[in-house]
Amino acid sequence: MQSRFRSDRRLTVRMGLTLFLLGLVYVGFVAALIVLLRSWVLVVVLIGAMFVAQFWFSDRIAMFAMRGRVVDREEYPELHAVVDRLCAMADLSKPAVAVSAMDMPNAFATGRSPEHAVVCVTTGLLRRLDAAELEGVLAHELSHVRHKDVAVITIASFLGVLAGLVVRFALYSQILGGGRRDQNTAAVLAAVLGVSLAVYAISFLLIRALSRYRELAADRAAALLTGRPSALAAALTKVSGDIARIPAEDLRTVQAFNAFYFTPATGGKGGLERFFSTHPALEQRLEQLGRISAELGEPARPDRTG
Repeated sequence: MQSRFRSDRRLTVRMGLTLFLLGLVYVGFVAALIVLLRSWVLVVVLIGAMFVAQFWFSDRIAMFAMRGRVVDREEYPELHAVVDRLCAMADLSKPAVAVSAMDMPNAFATGRSPEHAVVCVTTGLLRRLDAAELEGVLAHELSHVRHKDVAVITIASFLGVLAGLVVRFALYSQILGGGRRDQNTAAVLAAVLGVSLAVYAISFLLIRALSRYRELAADRAAALLTGRPSALAAALTKVSGDIARIPAEDLRTVQAFNAFYFTPATGGKGGLERFFSTHPALEQRLEQLGRISAELGEPARPDRTG
């Protein structure tokens, strides 16, 4: 049976091209490491061990960092009811449902596969959104689960993380090693540092672009599944506005996990900074939802701000 989650073909092409470019960068990175370190065994063991750790434990790390805990139906019956209904509509196996005791209104999905997924909402989100808005946010997160976005981003970012670690190792080695090495060793370390810096910078930009595409795709899939893009737009506006009013020092501990969130813990900015963002600008997301609303002939949503 097919999922009722639908995606945008143009976004799919963009994501495919971005992944292809990432693949080329990473093949070159691994080849360069093998040549420079003169040991394919060392490179394979290092990469394999780190990949297993990141792929298998990233969901647990995210849940721990964001203070999420799995909740049962008796504790949050309405939340479970919404997830049950959306999973039935999408023909999707129900993920674990979790709640994070954070005032910041947000939600995220994590897990290496749909069978090992968790959808988590904060208590701040539950307190601020009405039923239709919450349904839109959960549909967005379930789209990430269906399309294995967490696994895709984890795999795509893996060698970028490795490149960053290699850069740190090479820098510390240069600082601590000083003049206690021959010229050949110093030249190899400098070459590894240069290659790793280039790979980290290129992969950083490509992964950010991939993340933005996947957020737009999840918005579109959620709007089409629920048939209420205006409710998702209202949730986006409300959550982004409330996050902007939270003191910056209270958000610093969660900003490292922006890529997981429904909307980032820091407001998006224009100019060159948009290329470094994990999410599209709020205006871009609302514009897309407005087009979908027009396509569906959705009636105007009543104003609930008064």
